[in-house]
Amino acid sequence: MSQSLEDSENLANTIDSFNTIQSERNYQLAQDTLRQILVNLDLSQRERFGLEAEIAELSNMLIKLDRSVFQVAVFGMVGRGKSSLLNALIGQEIFQAGALHGVTQERQQVVWEIDNWQDEFDLDKDTPATLQEVIEFIDTPGIDEVDGTERQLLAHEIARQVDLILFVIAGDIIELELQTLSQLRTVGKPILLVFNKVDLYPERDKLAIYAKIRDERVKEILSPNEIILVSAAPVTMRAAKRDDGSMGISYHPGVPQVAELKWRIVEILQHEGKSLAALNAMLAADRIQTQLIDRKMDSRAAAANDIIWQSVMTKSIAIALNPVTAADIIAGAAIDIMMILRLSKFYGISMTRSGATGLLQSMAMGMGGLTISELVTNLGLSGIKGLLAIFAPATGGISIAPYTAVALTQASIAGVSTYTIGQVTKTYLANGASWGDNSPRSVITQILDTIDKHSIVDRIKAELGNKL
Repeated sequence: MSQSLEDSENLANTIDSFNTIQSERNYQLAQDTLRQILVNLDLSQRERFGLEAEIAELSNMLIKLDRSVFQVAVFGMVGRGKSSLLNALIGQEIFQAGALHGVTQERQQVVWEIDNWQDEFDLDKDTPATLQEVIEFIDTPGIDEVDGTERQLLAHEIARQVDLILFVIAGDIIELELQTLSQLRTVGKPILLVFNKVDLYPERDKLAIYAKIRDERVKEILSPNEIILVSAAPVTMRAAKRDDGSMGISYHPGVPQVAELKWRIVEILQHEGKSLAALNAMLAADRIQTQLIDRKMDSRAAAANDIIWQSVMTKSIAIALNPVTAADIIAGAAIDIMMILRLSKFYGISMTRSGATGLLQSMAMGMGGLTISELVTNLGLSGIKGLLAIFAPATGGISIAPYTAVALTQASIAGVSTYTIGQVTKTYLANGASWGDNSPRSVITQILDTIDKHSIVDRIKAELGNKL
């Protein structure tokens, strides 16, 4: 029995060690990824304009990881005791607390060194490698403040950046609190629901309210172990003799009852701190990088589209005027490759001719039916076009009209193919010569779904008709 217990403990220790190592690796990976994103931004001054806040957020995220900071934000309505709760957790009167509506007008924060927590909870700093060095508490305005929409936006912006959310209530949860709690849950961060001011309720009422919140109000949002009861600023009553000799009651600050919440925060920090911080940084990086890529694509789209359209018209003209089938196919592929090389140079991506050919082949496979239909149609129409060209002298030029119609059709099909290849290449290069999380086929499918092929065909026919 003793041996079995020892084996179980050894297994648990091994699992903990593995999780610790994995957390450290994830943390290091997040740091390296953020650093790489910042180094390889590749944005012109014009493209950076309006994205200064997002780029600064990335820098701050990296600084936060480098300093091993774990951020905890507190949300709730006015009068729920958010600031008092933070003061109780820290053990100092740092955050302004009071009954006035809107005492906390904007974001406030304070850095708290972890050593004090270690002393209080007898933690070994060297044992839990996932334990962060610094906790940063952030107080926010009440969610029901004047100009609430703007402040809720601020609250959600903060929620996206922090690692843990404390949502403070002071009784049965009301509809506005429930709505905000549900919205914060969608941010994807761990949340602790803190039932504050429990000292104001008789024991029976306190337990009844707690049970109602747990079993009815937030059952679909939070688990029971994510609900903590506290009293951040309790008041004790004492009998006191008045100046006139009569007896009365005096009120005195009591000892805050927040030990359970402190321990829960430290437990989360100890076991999940670095993983949460790394995940949070990567979520922010993904969101911001998407904005940066969108800006880069929008900024460069017009110039890139000019390159694509020039290639579309060049290929269309070459296909329309060339009656030789094999030459059609070879010339068309050569023009597509040249377009890819021009776009890669435009986006600052080094690419050889063989690399462009390989990219074209992978896109051709992803385009599937469009590529096959272009090839089959080209073969058929080229044959017809060749015959019409041969018989043109014999018919006194009568076959020129049908030749032109066939040529326009063939050129339009080839042009749509090149346009699609150009758009896919543009997306690929703007994403740093990467398909991202998607496969080439899925990216091509997405782009094909957004292309109005009829309008492109009409435009090709109109421009080509004028040139011919």
